[in-house]
Amino acid sequence: MTTVLDRFLRYVRVDTGSDPDSSSHPSTPKQFDLAKVLVEELKALGLADASVDEHCNVMASLPANTARPVPAIGLIAHMDTSPDMSGSNVNPRIWENYDGGDLVLNEELKIVLSPRDFPELKHHRGETLITTDGTTLLGADDKAGIAEIMAALEFLREHPEIPHGPVKVAFTPDEEIGRGTDTFNLEKFGADFAYTLDGGEVGEVEYENFNAAGARVTFYGRNVHPGTAKNKMINSILIAAEFNALLPAAERPMHTEGYEGFFHLMEFSGTVEKTSLTYIIRDHDAARFEARKALMQNALAFIHQKYGEGTGELTLRDQYRNMKEIILPVMHIVDTAKEAMRELGITPIDIPIRGGTDGAMLSYKGLPTPNLFTGGLNAHGKFECIPLESMEKAVQVIVRILQKYAEA
Repeated sequence: MTTVLDRFLRYVRVDTGSDPDSSSHPSTPKQFDLAKVLVEELKALGLADASVDEHCNVMASLPANTARPVPAIGLIAHMDTSPDMSGSNVNPRIWENYDGGDLVLNEELKIVLSPRDFPELKHHRGETLITTDGTTLLGADDKAGIAEIMAALEFLREHPEIPHGPVKVAFTPDEEIGRGTDTFNLEKFGADFAYTLDGGEVGEVEYENFNAAGARVTFYGRNVHPGTAKNKMINSILIAAEFNALLPAAERPMHTEGYEGFFHLMEFSGTVEKTSLTYIIRDHDAARFEARKALMQNALAFIHQKYGEGTGELTLRDQYRNMKEIILPVMHIVDTAKEAMRELGITPIDIPIRGGTDGAMLSYKGLPTPNLFTGGLNAHGKFECIPLESMEKAVQVIVRILQKYAEA
């Protein structure tokens, strides 16, 4: 039997980074490299209909092994990794019996994973940690979810005495750039409801997420030789900085938590002539979310009043919505997941997602899809890590949920 660790280590070595600047589906062809591997592994596990479509969506079905009517349950994870850091040449490091202290990921580059910076590490003393070597991200987001789903399927194959209904499996591309479900075929998938495996610490059950939008603001200036610039030069860099200062400083990601939303300046580049800023806007509350977008529009109106119409351009694009209103009518899917965890000795952690998942978009397309933990920590960077024991618990939770619905 292939362990969840074996699978995880194999998957993270496949570079599947997505590209937000690409207009293709998938955004990068290299995501097919992992998709093709997964199709063959799914077939080897007995999911004979496993396939990957032209947009890199992997789908497969595990038939029920019980005659009683059981809902078709979907299990979903995404294949791409964040463009925030390289996912090429990932070289995982394994630390057995972690002692709770500092881990020198890369001695040459002096990169240290420390509980002083990441105090949650202390909760995993005595466990086996998988980390990066300090030069790439790890890819636990979300290859841990893939490995856990695959390991659960293999466990069910090896234990036919465990009853389960129809299981629908999907691995999606481009989740990290907000396009994971753009080409997802719900009819082909055929699930009554689903779970994404794309969360963090053990016990997390998430059915609330941010309302999300992206914003791009461009300012135009006028360049003149600085020696003769008086009353002539218009410096777009300074106007852009002034615009950013109009947004509340206390509502940036580093100052917010829980249900608190934010404005996040992700990119700032420019010259005297032209400067562009890229933001993401997040809030759990729909009214506050709309107010945030309005505040950004009002800030641009102020700039126009001061410097003249046409000084700036703002493009706002909604990305996803809070899935809570879709999940509430079918809360049994959340309650069952929590019950499964308690039966396994895991305390459920009911927290809002400070981000989004494929599940949010799928919920609004008609497939209620809350999110479950994978165990991954510190995603999207060189300090990403995951405890082996957390992955093993995720596998147990998947199996127990499927079993509970079959026995209900």
